Amino acid sequence: MLGGVDLIATEMVSARSFVELDSRGRDYPSRLWGVKDEPRPICVQIWDNDPHSLAVCARRLALDFKVTTIDLNFGCPAKQIAGRSAGGSFLLQYPDRIGDIVHETVKAAGHVPVTVKIRLGRTRDTINAVDVAQAVENAGAAGLTVHGRTAADMYSGQADWEEIARIKPHLKKIPLIGNGDIRTVDDALFRLRNFPVDGIMIGRGGIDRPWLFRQIRQALDGKPVDPEPTAKEIHELILKHYELMKRQFDAKVVLILLRKTVCHYTLGKPGARKFRNDLCTAPNEAAFFRLLDDFFEAIPVFPKQG
Repeated sequence: MLGGVDLIATEMVSARSFVELDSRGRDYPSRLWGVKDEPRPICVQIWDNDPHSLAVCARRLALDFKVTTIDLNFGCPAKQIAGRSAGGSFLLQYPDRIGDIVHETVKAAGHVPVTVKIRLGRTRDTINAVDVAQAVENAGAAGLTVHGRTAADMYSGQADWEEIARIKPHLKKIPLIGNGDIRTVDDALFRLRNFPVDGIMIGRGGIDRPWLFRQIRQALDGKPVDPEPTAKEIHELILKHYELMKRQFDAKVVLILLRKTVCHYTLGKPGARKFRNDLCTAPNEAAFFRLLDDFFEAIPVFPKQG
């Protein structure tokens, strides 16, 4: 049911946090848990506004973690990243500064390619993705991913793939990856066939439907596309996810995280709203799994999603 991803990426890792923990001899950020043992290829995405911290982090990721690719995030619009920390999409207003950061990170990463993710700009009135793209390429990045919204848009409205397409003629050699609002196989095929991108990146669409990647790969390979998974298959996937979480977190943390995971997996399913509310008030693990079992046993087949 799963598979189909050409390159998987971690959640964003704070380079500054990585460096500080490393200097104290402490464990690495939790988002790097298991990365050393994860099958390759794998990309670690990092963020910060300090070239030194990013360079130190990139060097360690390349030499010690032996990652396949390092991705610099200049697209995150979250307040704690782009606001208080002046990172992520905050830096889009300074293409030259982004170029300097990319240059230092590329040098530090050595043989490991460094890619970059951005948004169209800070606001609709200040779209400058072409300027940022050129700065990124000139600084030695190996690829560029563009999300089709501005930072001010957050996740509202629709991703503007026409704006993403306008960047392509300004890139001389690095690939352009499009991102935003890819939630179905048809979404993926439409973007790849109608816009001048070299690939697509899927984020939120894969959280709700992690089997989407395999379906897209099947379609691209000209093979029959697997149907949506049954309730039984999703139930089994949740239990597998639970077992994997237990390897990293204690029981209380696992239950909190699993609530969020289950909410994603059951989004749009019959009775899911009440089910999610009940899960959030489940007093213990036994009650949680009793609710989970009852929900999936009552729904043998989920409606097909396009």
